[in-house]
Amino acid sequence: MLKSYEVAIERDRITWLGEKPNFQTTRAIIVIAEENKVTPTKRRSPSRAIAGKGRTLGDIVSPIIDEED
Repeated sequence: MLKSYEVAIERDRITWLGEKPNFQTTRAIIVIAEENKVTPTKRRSPSRAIAGKGRTLGDIVSPIIDEED
C-alpha cells in the first residue's frame, strides 16, 4: 500500500512537514516538485526591412474620415 507524506529535504537531511510514519525500515519513491523559474519574454521589435516605410495619413490630431460620414 502506498501512502503520501510531505517532507523537506535539505542536503541530506529530511524534515517531516506533517504526520511522521511509524516504521523501522522502509522503501520510498521520491517525487521532486521543481520550482518553476519564469523566464522573461523577449521583447519583440519590428523587422529592419520595414524601417522608414510608414506613412502618416492626414492630420495626426483630426480623424482621417469626415465627421459627417
